[in-house]
Order: sequence, then structure tokens, then C-alpha cells
Amino acid sequence: MNVNELIHYVNQTYHAAPEYLWADYPQTFVFRHANNRKWFGVGMEVERSKLGLPGEGPTFLLDVKTGPIIGGSYLGQPGITKAWHMNKNHWLGVLLDGSAEDQTIKELLDVSYSLTE
Repeated sequence: MNVNELIHYVNQTYHAAPEYLWADYPQTFVFRHANNRKWFGVGMEVERSKLGLPGEGPTFLLDVKTGPIIGGSYLGQPGITKAWHMNKNHWLGVLLDGSAEDQTIKELLDVSYSLTE
């Protein structure tokens, strides 16, 4: 799943559009619940080296809320890493570079959406 596919999926499934909150970071956005305004996803470009990934340059990451038990069961799967800029005990990072399975991304979005209702 790439960024455009993610945005389309979230819009169709959760009726949430990305909100671009930071002028200094035009690629960074959040997905929020309409009723309580809590974030259930944060999309951003992060330098690969900051995530401990091989290669140079940025990659696109989606942070989702999971909690320590659920999150621990996904760590180590392809395309799943520790969150960036969020509490690493309660959030996971999902690479949107094709390495994470689409079904895994959808499962994690469901978990994040439920935990932030």
C-alpha cells in the first residue's frame, strides 16, 4: 500500500481525510476521529537512518496506536517498525513502501481506530 492508496482506504473505511497541520512539514498528516478528534494515524516522511533501516533518504511511515501487547506481536513482521515521534510502547510504525502486507496495514488501522474511539 502506498500513501495515496492509504488515504483512499482510510477515507472510504473510516470517513477520515488527512489533516496537514504543520506548514514546515507539508508531507506530514494525521487521521482523526470525527467525534472526539483523537488521532488514530500519523503519516510522515522519516529518514531511513533514523529508523535503523538500510539505505539513504526518506521513507514514508504511518504511525498507528496499538498498545504494548498487540504491538509486540507485529514487531519483526516485514514493514513494521517502532513508531517515530510517538510513544514507542503504544504506537507502531508501518512502512508504506510495499514491504508491509496490505492486510496487516488494515488490521493495524482497525486496532488503532478502536483504541482511540
